[in-house]
Amino acid sequence: MSDNPNIYKPIRAKLLEVITESPTIKTFVMEPEEDFSFKTGEFIELTVDGIGEAPFTPSSSPLETKKIEVTVMKTGYVTEYMHNMKAGETLGIRGPFGRGYPIEKFYDKEVLILGGGCGFAPIRSLLYSLAAISDKLRKVTLCYGSKTPDECIYKPYVEQLRNTPKFEVLRTVDIPDETWNESVGVATVLLDKVKVDIKNSVAVCCGPPIMMKFGTIRLLELGFNDDQIYLSMEKNMSCGLGKCGHCMMGKYFVCKDGPVFTYDELKNTPSIWE
Repeated sequence: MSDNPNIYKPIRAKLLEVITESPTIKTFVMEPEEDFSFKTGEFIELTVDGIGEAPFTPSSSPLETKKIEVTVMKTGYVTEYMHNMKAGETLGIRGPFGRGYPIEKFYDKEVLILGGGCGFAPIRSLLYSLAAISDKLRKVTLCYGSKTPDECIYKPYVEQLRNTPKFEVLRTVDIPDETWNESVGVATVLLDKVKVDIKNSVAVCCGPPIMMKFGTIRLLELGFNDDQIYLSMEKNMSCGLGKCGHCMMGKYFVCKDGPVFTYDELKNTPSIWE
């Protein structure tokens, strides 16, 4: 958390570096004017002066309080402007908001993570957290899918993760090229390749809604219970405070009650994948 007493006023943050992850995705490394902390899975509202504000789940480690990173896909007005920003410019941060991952419930379990596209951003923050407590975990398996090899983000981090004890990484792409020697197909095909002790596991799903829908269906087919599946829901979390109603989903405000939910909480909510 920050010491900012005004939840409506952003904390100013200096943009230290912009890292190109793919043709449409960049990571923004920022240094807030005061120490800023969050729990993995919580989100922030990022402000660009004179342009607008948008919600992002940090992609950096929650253990780092001097800097914060967000990974942004160019999808609209604010994000397109951000993709043209340079180091030295200033942004604003509000938050953190919402409910993150209950890491303590993962102790002594295998953690199966299914991600797609820019959904790797909150997943990377989760992976940093899990690596810090790896002695309390049995195993962590990441299944990640993207459209093309060029759009596979965090390539250096993936190689680092593959050399980390207790961690396994499986990747797939929809459209391979001559350099690709891993799986081909949508992200859910990777679930057929993993060996998991389901009774002693939890599953995490984060990515585009269509991937999360069919990923959840497949996890249920494999034998996961509804309360073993954690979903990171992405909605239009405009205010972050449950006031504007833009992120309402059934009886829940995603910004206050989520963005992390169990499938058991959401399974009877109409249109959760829209």
